[in-house]
Amino acid sequence: MTSRTTKTSKIDYGLVLTIMLLCLVSLISIYSAQKSGQYSGNFVMKQGLWYIVGTGLIILTVQLDSDQLKKLSWYSYGFGLFLLILLIIAPSSIAPHINGAKSWFKVPFMGTLQPSEFMKVFFILALSRVVTDHHQKFIVKTVKTDFWLLVKIGIVTMAPLGLIMLQPDLGTSLVFIAIMMGIIFSSGITWRLLLPIFGGFASIAAIAIYFVIWNPQFLSKYLHVQPYQFGRIYSWLDPYNYQSDSGYQLINSLLAIGSGETLGKGFNHRDVYLPESQTDFIFSVIGEEFGFIGASIVVSLFFMLIYHITKASLETKNDFYSYICSGVIAMITFHVFQNIGMTIGLLPITGIPLPFISYGGSSMMGNMLSIGLIFSIRYHYKKYMFSTEI
Repeated sequence: MTSRTTKTSKIDYGLVLTIMLLCLVSLISIYSAQKSGQYSGNFVMKQGLWYIVGTGLIILTVQLDSDQLKKLSWYSYGFGLFLLILLIIAPSSIAPHINGAKSWFKVPFMGTLQPSEFMKVFFILALSRVVTDHHQKFIVKTVKTDFWLLVKIGIVTMAPLGLIMLQPDLGTSLVFIAIMMGIIFSSGITWRLLLPIFGGFASIAAIAIYFVIWNPQFLSKYLHVQPYQFGRIYSWLDPYNYQSDSGYQLINSLLAIGSGETLGKGFNHRDVYLPESQTDFIFSVIGEEFGFIGASIVVSLFFMLIYHITKASLETKNDFYSYICSGVIAMITFHVFQNIGMTIGLLPITGIPLPFISYGGSSMMGNMLSIGLIFSIRYHYKKYMFSTEI
């Protein structure tokens, strides 16, 4: 039995096409959104620029192979923590409070920069390195070694999670938890440990819901949860009772998507006004103008994106690459599920953008950087198959 390397393209053209289609959807939707928005800036041009910058990040990332990514994982993680700490201690002239959160740096000629968007990718690299190194050290897996791996994952998670909660940014914190859970699922940890942990998370969630509804003062005092965040929960549960305040956005989003019906009102034909529709509520614009069919096509594009990432994970024989894929899948899936869910009233509004479609430089560069990792995986791995020589 001998192994031979089969010829395979170093570039996943299906993934390239999917990103290009998402870019097209983004530019078309943002063009329409800015026509009826409250700002006069040209968001389409800026979004196009972010796509170009993101493409540059992909090209740079593709040059890095597995060993180089491993070496950079802790450096990037440390750099991300440094930015998050700097964000907390920086004066308001450099890091202003926007919508009740201190999550952005003011950058000349760029506007604002959100470090947590890049930290998501650095976090994926760090967790992938932790799990890979652990399995290489402990070949024989036991409950004890699995528990020790969970401790390592928890330590790496708590540092960025705590700093982001201090901003405070609950939506982004949930993304980090989703990434952590995605990598835990793929790490092979025994369910004898995971089931009690999931039960614990469910109990914490139930307790949190109790405090939100019956004792919000406790969360404000000890967890620094802001009043506007409670308003998002209350307006989600009963938006029409808060339609002049925090429920306004959700009601108009439901009206926009519902009025689009099956085929939509047509490009650039909108009747429902939505503030900030070019960012978090871009899916409402798509639903109103292109209806159920257009919205379904967008969702299908994300399914295609996840398919290509999953395919890269299954084809590579490198465990480090596989964990990276798991983290990126968890990040994108949670973003899509949460963003679309909040626009149709299934989930509370958290301010999480729709990947590759919502306007935003930091979000775009972070997402393109994560896709750069996937392109790097395809570019550097070798696909083997066995054949018998006679």
